[in-house]
Amino acid sequence: MFNFNNNDAFSSIIGHSPALESVIRTAQIAAAADVHILIEGETGTGKELMAQALQQSSKRVDKPFVIINCAALPGELIESLLFGHEKGAFTGASERKDGYVQKAQGGTLFLDEIGELPLSLQAKLLRFVENGECHRVGSHELEIVDVRIIAATNRNLQQLIKEGKFRQDLFYRLSVVTLRLPDLRERRRDIPELASHFLTQTALRNNSKACNFSHDALNLLRHYPWPGNVRELKNVCEHVSALLPGETIHIENLPLEIRETKPDNSSGYTLPEHGIDMESLEIDLIKQALSHSDGNKSKAAKLLGLSRDAFLYRLKKHNL
Repeated sequence: MFNFNNNDAFSSIIGHSPALESVIRTAQIAAAADVHILIEGETGTGKELMAQALQQSSKRVDKPFVIINCAALPGELIESLLFGHEKGAFTGASERKDGYVQKAQGGTLFLDEIGELPLSLQAKLLRFVENGECHRVGSHELEIVDVRIIAATNRNLQQLIKEGKFRQDLFYRLSVVTLRLPDLRERRRDIPELASHFLTQTALRNNSKACNFSHDALNLLRHYPWPGNVRELKNVCEHVSALLPGETIHIENLPLEIRETKPDNSSGYTLPEHGIDMESLEIDLIKQALSHSDGNKSKAAKLLGLSRDAFLYRLKKHNL
């Protein structure tokens, strides 16, 4: 489990792949800075989990954490749900009511699937993001609310801006810091650790003995493309745990879509038609590994899948 000594809030984010570690380091700094944050990533990569860790690591930790799924907000009530309304503002408004914004006072407002927010409301959200100002539906009275916003999206907001479906000024206001969560295909080395965690957690929840994956089954999990990312892996672990509690899970026990995956020895890298400069590539990878490991040669060697001696040989070979 990826864990920083001084920031236990991020210990719930499992894995130690370089791509994930880099995001968490940035997130730790951003959490303390109390700025608006945009989290990008495919469905199932753990954007809400990251938002919770940011809240728990911030100075707003003891204040409300309000979650809004923008895609699930009913169009006719969306403004009222966000900013509240006055009594009599519309049919059925029998009393003055706070919106999600007021409920988050002093804390954090997590706007999930921000790309689904209608353009008609984006202008009002922009005003709120800029200076904390908002109006309840049916009121001309200005309210100031102190809220930090963490937004998340699985869509390409830059493309939505080009299509006229998302405001560019709102994008820049929300993305003071942008965190891109890697998909599971970018962090395959974390799959065994994630699978073990999910199997253990499921067993505890069901009061049963934990399953384990056979070597061949785990190898197949590493090669599967995981369109649903970590969430899909969790569902698979819960599935096999429910059917075969305490058993060793073999390939034939895995869901059909995974069994149909054909493992290969490919790294996933495609050689460009114009070829590559192998020596320059090796030097670049070595430098990146040293950077990721803060100069620790043993860790750098591990990142490249080399023994320490083999890594030292390459350092000497390239005069690094």
